[in-house]
Amino acid sequence: MNFFGFGMGGKVPGPQPSGAETIQKLCDRVASSTLLDDRRDAVRALKSLSKKYRMEVGTQAMDHLINILQTDRSDSEILGYALDTLYNIICNDEEEEQDENAQKQADDLGAQFTDKFIEDPEHVTLLLTLLEEFDFHVRWPGVKLLTALLKNQGPQVQGVILVSPMGVSRLMDLLADSREVIRNDGLLLLQQLTKGNAAIQKIVAFESAFERLLDIITEEGSSDGGIVVEDCLLLLLNLLKNNSSNQNFFKEGSYIQRMKPWFEVGDDNSGWSAQKVTNLHLMLQLVRVMVSPVNSPGATASCQKSMYQCGLLQQLCTILMATGVPADILTETINTVSEVIRGSQVNQDYFASVNAPSNPPRPAIVVLLMSMVNERQPFVLRCAVLYCFQCFLYKNEKGQGEIVATLLPSTIDANSISAGQLLCGGLFSADSLSNWCAAVALAHALQDNLTQKEQLLRVQLATSLGKPPVSLLQQCTNILSQGDKITRRGSKVQTRVGLLMLLCTWISNCPIALTAQISENLGEDERLVQGLCALLLGICIYYNDNSLENYTKEKLKQLIEKRIGKENFVEKLGFITKHELYSRAAQKPQPVFPSPEQMLFDHEFTKLVKELEGVITKAVHKSSEEEKKEEEVKKTLEQHDNIVTQYKELIREQDAQIQELKEQVSSMTSQNEQMQATVAQQLSQIQQHKDQYNILKLKLGKENQSQSNSQGDASQVNGLQTEELTQLREEVEELRQQHTLLQTQLSDKDSLINTLVSFLWVFCGSLLSCVLQELEALRTQVQSQSAEISQLKTEKQELLRRAEAPVNGIIANMTFYSKNVSLYSTDEEVRSLSGGRTDLEQQLASATSTVAILQTEKTKLQTEVQESKKEQDDLLMLLADQDQKIHSLKQKLKDLGETVEDEDDLDARDQTDDDDEEDEDEDEE
Repeated sequence: MNFFGFGMGGKVPGPQPSGAETIQKLCDRVASSTLLDDRRDAVRALKSLSKKYRMEVGTQAMDHLINILQTDRSDSEILGYALDTLYNIICNDEEEEQDENAQKQADDLGAQFTDKFIEDPEHVTLLLTLLEEFDFHVRWPGVKLLTALLKNQGPQVQGVILVSPMGVSRLMDLLADSREVIRNDGLLLLQQLTKGNAAIQKIVAFESAFERLLDIITEEGSSDGGIVVEDCLLLLLNLLKNNSSNQNFFKEGSYIQRMKPWFEVGDDNSGWSAQKVTNLHLMLQLVRVMVSPVNSPGATASCQKSMYQCGLLQQLCTILMATGVPADILTETINTVSEVIRGSQVNQDYFASVNAPSNPPRPAIVVLLMSMVNERQPFVLRCAVLYCFQCFLYKNEKGQGEIVATLLPSTIDANSISAGQLLCGGLFSADSLSNWCAAVALAHALQDNLTQKEQLLRVQLATSLGKPPVSLLQQCTNILSQGDKITRRGSKVQTRVGLLMLLCTWISNCPIALTAQISENLGEDERLVQGLCALLLGICIYYNDNSLENYTKEKLKQLIEKRIGKENFVEKLGFITKHELYSRAAQKPQPVFPSPEQMLFDHEFTKLVKELEGVITKAVHKSSEEEKKEEEVKKTLEQHDNIVTQYKELIREQDAQIQELKEQVSSMTSQNEQMQATVAQQLSQIQQHKDQYNILKLKLGKENQSQSNSQGDASQVNGLQTEELTQLREEVEELRQQHTLLQTQLSDKDSLINTLVSFLWVFCGSLLSCVLQELEALRTQVQSQSAEISQLKTEKQELLRRAEAPVNGIIANMTFYSKNVSLYSTDEEVRSLSGGRTDLEQQLASATSTVAILQTEKTKLQTEVQESKKEQDDLLMLLADQDQKIHSLKQKLKDLGETVEDEDDLDARDQTDDDDEEDEDEDEE
C-alpha cells in the first residue's frame, strides 16, 4: 500500500499523513492482521522507514517487532525484516553524521533503544536462539543486531549471554559457517563479546577459538591477507591480553609455534601494503602480549623459551636486520625482540651473537646503538633501540661485562666500532637526546653489578691533543660543574639529568667510586637538577666508608648544613618524586615519551630513587653520636648474628645426624623383627621334620616285624626251590642291613637337630636380649639428645630476642660480658652434646656389629637345616624303595604257594601269643 502516493484518479490528494501517523498505522497492521502476508508487508514497510524515522519506529514499533520474533518463527522472511528494522534503530554507525551534536544524539538514541530491548533478558536469549537458524536472511541480521547491542551496552549484554545456556557456544558456531559474510561478521561479534570480560574470554578460548582463528589466518594468507586477518588478530588480542589462563592455554596448545610463519617476509619493498603493515603490527603485538613484563615471571620465561626453541626469535631477528622494512614495523619489531630476550639468558646470548648482513659483519647490538646515537633517526626508533639495549642487559651480568669491557683500554680496537665507543660518543655529543640515551644505557650496564662499577673506573678519555687523559667519572662531573656554560643544542637539563642518573647508579653501593671528585651544583634554577644533585650527594654520604679524610660522612653533612641546610636539602631531594615525568617513567619499563623534551627519567632509575630517598633522609639528619651508637649496635648485632648463625648450622647438622640415627634404629628394629620371624619359621620347619621322622620310625618298625615273620614262614615252605630261597634270604638280609644303617643315620640326624634347636634357642634368646637392651639404651640417649637440642633452641630464641630488641642508651660492658659468658656456657653444652653423640655413634657401631654376627649365625643355621632337610628326603626315598622291595618279596612268596599274612594279621597273632603266654604264666603260678 502506498501511503505517500496520489490516488488512482489522478486528483490532487488531501493532506498527506505524517511519518508518525504512517508508522502508527503500520504498527496497527502488524498487531491486528491475521494474515501472515499482511504482517510481512507492514514489517517490510517499517524497515524502509526505520533509517529516516529512527525515533518514531523505535518508540512505536519495537514491542511489535519483538512480538513478531516470538510468534512468527516459521517464516524466515518476516523474521529477517524484523531483525533488520531493529538493527537500523539500534545501530549508531550506519551513516556518518555531519556534526558532533547529531552524532551524540544518534548515540543517545542507540543506547536508549538498546536499554529498552534488553530490559527483559529473554529478548537477548530469543536472539541467541534465532542465531541457530541456518537461513541467511535470519542469521546475518541477527549477528549484526547482537553486535550493535554489544557495542552500545556491552557489560549488560555480556552478563545475559554468560548465564544463557550454551550462549557462547552458539556464537562460536558462526566461525564455522561456510558463508564468509556471516563468518566475518561473526568475528566482529566475538570481538565485542570478549572485550573486558575474562570469564567469556576463557569460555571462547576453550571452545577451540585459537585453533579456528589460526586456521582462518592461514587460509587468508597470514600477513599478506586482508581485513579478515586483521579481525582475527584483534580477536586473539582480546583473548590473550591480561588473561594469564588463556596465555597458558595458548602456550600449552603449541600455538606459539604456529606464529613463526607469520614473520617469514622478504626484502621486497613492493610487498609492504598498508594492510600487510597493519597485520604485522598486530602480530608483533600478539608476541609481546605473551612475553610482556607485566605477566608473571614464570609464564613469561616459559613463553620466551618456546619462542627460542621454535625459531620465532630467530625469525624476528631476521626482520630486524632485513632491508626495506617500513620504519613503524622495524620499531615494533625492535620492541618485540626486546621483550622476548628480557631476563632470558639463553635468548640474550643468542641476540648477542646476531650479526648484521654488512661487509664486514657487525653485531646487531652495534648497528642498533649507531641508530640510537644518530640524531637524524626517528625519535620512536631511538627509544625502541634504548629499550632493546636495556632488555639485553636486564639481569645479564655476562652482557654487562662484555659492554663495559669494550670501554677498557686493553680491549679497544681502533679498526672497529664497539658498543662502548658508541656509548661514550653519544654521552659527550652535541645532541642532548643522545647524551641522555647513552647515559641511561651505560647506567643499565652497571645496574646491580658491583664488579662492572669498579671496572668502569678504569676508563680513560682523551679530551684534546696535548692534554693528559681523564677518567670517565671525572669527565661526567666536569660537564655537570660547567652549569650554565653548557652551550649545546637541545635541552641542557636533559643532558645533566642523564649524567646525574648515571652517576647515582654508578656510585650507589660502590664505596670505591667515592675516591673520584664529586661536584654538586645546587645553585641552578632547575629544581629537578637540584634534586638529582641532592640525591647524588646523599649517595656519597650513605655509602661513604670514611676512607678519604676530606670526604667523610661527617664533613659532607657539615657541608650540607652550612651551605644548604638539612631541611632545604630534604625538600630538594623530594623534587624528584614529585615530578610528573618521574611518575610516568615509573609505570612500565619501556621508554615511551610523546616528545624528546619529555625524555628525562628511566624506569630502573625510579626504582633506585624509591629505594634511596628514605635512607638518605635519615642519614643526613643523624648526628655523629647516633651514628656511632648505630655502628656499635650494628657490630653487636652482627656478632650476635654470626654466633646465632653458627649455632643454627650446628643444630642443623645435629638434627641431620639425629635423623640419620633414628633411621638406623628403625632399620635395626625392622631387621630384628625379620630375624624373629625367620627363627620362628625355622623352628616350625624343624618340628615338621621331627614329626615326619617319628612317622617314618613307626612305619619302619612295623615293616621290620612283618619282614621277620615272613622270613620264618618262608623257612618252613617245603615246595620252594633251594636257589630261590637262598636268594630271598640274601635279599632280606641286605634289606635288614640297610634298615639298620638308615636307623642309625636317623638317630644321628635326630640328635643333631635337637642340638641345633637348643643352641639356636639359647643363642637367639641371648642375642635378642642384647639387641633389645642396646636399642633401649639408644632410644634413651636419643631422647636425651632431643631434650638438650630443645634447650639449645630455647637459648637461641632468647639470643635472637635479645639481639632484636631496641637498644636504649649505651650498652653496658657487663651486659655484653654476661652474654658472652652465657654463650660460652652454651658452647660447653654443645661440646658435651657432641661427646654424647660420639658415644652414641660408638654404641650404634657395636650394635651394628652384633647384628652382623647374628646375621652370619642365622645364615649358617639356615644352611644346616637345608642340608638336614635334604638328607631327610634321601632317607624317605630309601625307605620307599625298601617298602617296594618287601612288597615284591611277599608277592614272590605268595606265588610260591606260601601263606603270607598282612600286617594286621601279624599284629593280631602277636596279641594272641602274648595272651597265651600270660595264661601259661598264671597256670605255673
